[in-house]
Amino acid sequence: MQKFSLLLIILIALTSCKEKQVKAMEPVKPDVPFIWENANIYFMLTDRFNNGDTLNDLSFDRKDNAAKLRGFKGGDLKGVIKKIEEGYFTNLGVNAIWMTPIVEQIHGAVDEGTGLSYGFHGYWTKDWTSLDLNFGTKEDLKKLVAVAHKNGIRIVLDAVINHTGPVTDKDSVYPKNWVRTGPQCNYQDFESTVTCTLVKNLPDIKTESEENVELPKQLVEKWKAEGRYEQELKELDAFFAKTGYPKAPKYYIMKWLSDYITEFGIDGYRADTVKHTEANVWGDFKSVCDAAFAEFKKNNPDKVIDDNNFFLVGEIYNYGISGGKYFDFGDKKVNYFDGKFSSQINFEFKWNAAQSSYEELFSRYSSILNNELKGFGVLNYVSSHDDGQPFDKERTKPFESATKLLLCPGASQIYYGDESARPLIVEDANGDANLRSLMNWNDIENNPKTQEILTHWQKLGQFRSNHPSVGAGVHKMISEAPYVFQRTYIKENFKDAVIVGLDLIEGEKEINVGELFPEGTALKDAYSGKTGIVKSGKVVIDSPFSIVLLEEK
Repeated sequence: MQKFSLLLIILIALTSCKEKQVKAMEPVKPDVPFIWENANIYFMLTDRFNNGDTLNDLSFDRKDNAAKLRGFKGGDLKGVIKKIEEGYFTNLGVNAIWMTPIVEQIHGAVDEGTGLSYGFHGYWTKDWTSLDLNFGTKEDLKKLVAVAHKNGIRIVLDAVINHTGPVTDKDSVYPKNWVRTGPQCNYQDFESTVTCTLVKNLPDIKTESEENVELPKQLVEKWKAEGRYEQELKELDAFFAKTGYPKAPKYYIMKWLSDYITEFGIDGYRADTVKHTEANVWGDFKSVCDAAFAEFKKNNPDKVIDDNNFFLVGEIYNYGISGGKYFDFGDKKVNYFDGKFSSQINFEFKWNAAQSSYEELFSRYSSILNNELKGFGVLNYVSSHDDGQPFDKERTKPFESATKLLLCPGASQIYYGDESARPLIVEDANGDANLRSLMNWNDIENNPKTQEILTHWQKLGQFRSNHPSVGAGVHKMISEAPYVFQRTYIKENFKDAVIVGLDLIEGEKEINVGELFPEGTALKDAYSGKTGIVKSGKVVIDSPFSIVLLEEK
């Protein structure tokens, strides 16, 4: 009997933990507009996130012989769909998902000095017009976009124009009028960053070329074998006739990437290796994407999620918000914002987060974003797939990571597993493979500490999604000690205002709300669920937490 009772208690406890983790939080308020400058973007290495179909884990006769974490591990589009349908992203306050490239990768493998590697990461393209079977089918992508949009989530794919995949015994090099195979970049100035290959055996697309070139022979043969050569040719002819562009390599690729907009209705692109191509490439790419998005909206009015423009965020490696609109190559500065990108990934954030107080961080970012970068945005992150110096490499500060990232002005990038303290140091892994471990679903299901961390990220993520003022508003400190600040956002007829307190005493606390909320206003703490009434410019919240997220009830 005692054994039975003990077993019953354990089962109830486990069930309770699981219910606590999967319980849906309050949905985003329906009258809240989505604003890219305030977006909470979930960035996943598609292959490492969730395996929804084990039958496609090793396509194209690939082998399970790669070095540690350098081969395909099964993550796919069906796995992402499953987690959207379960409410995982909604609970996290995510309103956009960015996936690493899902186009067909090289079939072979190479050793770049860190062990035998396959194109599991998606950046080694073989054919831009096909999805890689390891990730799924076009029907899967169609369903993914539909399910995401139904749940208020936008889909951002990853665009690679700078290079093809490496050459292997299964993957031949593109023609010489398409790519260069040397010299290798040494990053001393603009030319040695752009007109060169990133690494050895990574053919560089001649993005400077305006020369008419024929299709690569290997693509022609492949498409003929797949029975779609004539259709692909017909679409290319129509594209070049419509745009007036020469049949140069970069424009072929832009056409192929734009097909994912017109055919599936994706909402944005993250552009890879931006600084390694000529700046005018991105102006042309923006024009092609904007035209494709307008065409999709015209042909599919029932599938349009909102009236936002197509989103383009660039990866200019080592760009920081301090540079404003410019990136400095040493011998020249280039503006990648005007007429090109909506936003840039902010490589500086992790340093600012480590070296600055909350107020120094928040006030500085608010000032830059509401002045020099007004109308544009930055995408902040604490960890990423190719940054070997993340904010919290040993995952000892998961709560601080969330608080600084999700409450900072600018858009937030949650790299898969930030919210669950997924390890960034893996035994026997080499280099960036450490950053690309499998999503730790088992910890989320069974580890109470992981669940506590996840809950913190969920509360802050939901608060951000419900309040554009958090990422896109104007910051103002109300009091230094205790630290309390306000954020306000106004656009046309929409107004949003919140007050946040950090590092407060646990238990009953009196919060100064300044002049933001009038006497008698009912406020709710979105973190604890507790409420209070504004009296003499203050509100009392009694909660066991040291943080309050105040919103009008």
